Amino acid sequence: MKIGWTVVLLAAALPVNGQEIKFPASFDKLAEKAVETVDVTLDSSLLQMAGKFLSKEKTDEAKAKELISGLKGIYVRSFTFEKEGEYSREDVESILSQLKSPSWSRIVGVRSKVKGENADIFLKREGDAVMGLFLIAAEPKQLTVVSISGPIKPEQLSELGGQFGVPEVEVEGAPKKQEPK
Repeated sequence: MKIGWTVVLLAAALPVNGQEIKFPASFDKLAEKAVETVDVTLDSSLLQMAGKFLSKEKTDEAKAKELISGLKGIYVRSFTFEKEGEYSREDVESILSQLKSPSWSRIVGVRSKVKGENADIFLKREGDAVMGLFLIAAEPKQLTVVSISGPIKPEQLSELGGQFGVPEVEVEGAPKKQEPK
């Protein structure tokens, strides 16, 4: 019986395929310190409901609607602080440690020693398919984390920019959004 419980506990501790990135408990404390907080949590059922409000006639909305139809979730946390040093490297590492599995690959890394800004983009691959995207941007007074779970093409990320709390990101090779007339 002891061995049976050990196997159950070990199985429960293993990461589940397709599991979302978990935001650490320290993020709640960061929200208390921040002067501005963005918290977007859209699971697949909420995304499907939100998709009903997007127009099929408006090009940008139609593309976003198509993209979110297959997603499992969009999760955004952004904290803006009054002064520097209100979040720690440990806050960043607690979330980056979840991306160390072989299925996650860092595709973009930006470091600026002058401005103190860092940004990383990771893709989760399953075979040839991209099944998730994770972005973290750390500036001296701002920390932003975006996690998108489900099938996505990196060039489609620009279609979500400015919607559902996802920041606008220019992706090389992706068509630029047209300004509304």
